[in-house]
Amino acid sequence: MEINYDDIKVIGFDADDTLWVNETYFREAEEAFAKLLSEYETPNKIDQELFKMEIGNLGLYGYGVKAFTLSMVECALELSNYNLPSRKMNKILDIGKTMLNKPVELLDGVEEVLKSLSKKYRLILATKGDLLDQERKLEKSGLTSYFHHIEVLSDKKENNYAKLLKHLDINPGEFLMIGNSLKSDVLPLVNIGAKAIHVPFHTTWAHEEVTEKETNGKTYKTLNSLRDVLRILPENQT
Repeated sequence: MEINYDDIKVIGFDADDTLWVNETYFREAEEAFAKLLSEYETPNKIDQELFKMEIGNLGLYGYGVKAFTLSMVECALELSNYNLPSRKMNKILDIGKTMLNKPVELLDGVEEVLKSLSKKYRLILATKGDLLDQERKLEKSGLTSYFHHIEVLSDKKENNYAKLLKHLDINPGEFLMIGNSLKSDVLPLVNIGAKAIHVPFHTTWAHEEVTEKETNGKTYKTLNSLRDVLRILPENQT
């Protein structure tokens, strides 16, 4: 089914794994964590228990590196039967600090696409996670000037987007969201009458995965790269 983008006036972008690398650093941290706790459990079991801890803590800690670090600490205490040596605790904190100090690595074509689209559309950034960390990454990215508005959401569900669009006086029918997550960046927008483009990243957090049933009947476009957005959007926009 062909999707018409002629009415689009505002384009929203996800940040992590859409504009810059993020999930790769979490995978590296999980590997370091599993290695650190290898005397207590197998890597697979450690991964499973850490994931369960993260999901259980989402309502309390939210998303982001700091929440992830707290979940690592809790998970390590449980797996060690609360006998975790202080040196290992310090190493877990170091894993979190290393993640927070990672450079911001822009994905291919990001600045080219933002520069082009910002001349024709109003651009906003809609991301979730820890406010301080997201502000840090945005500042390091050098992309701030392309966005008319930047919003760090506590979550990315239909009501979160609906409130944001209402606050910014944006008609859902004139809004397009671009992101790597079907669960967070695509389906909620389609469900409130906006349009969405899915640009997959090579790795996805298990919590962001969706079933075929959830995508059935939903109209959106999947592209191989962010650059392909320029190919499908109208060339002239007022």
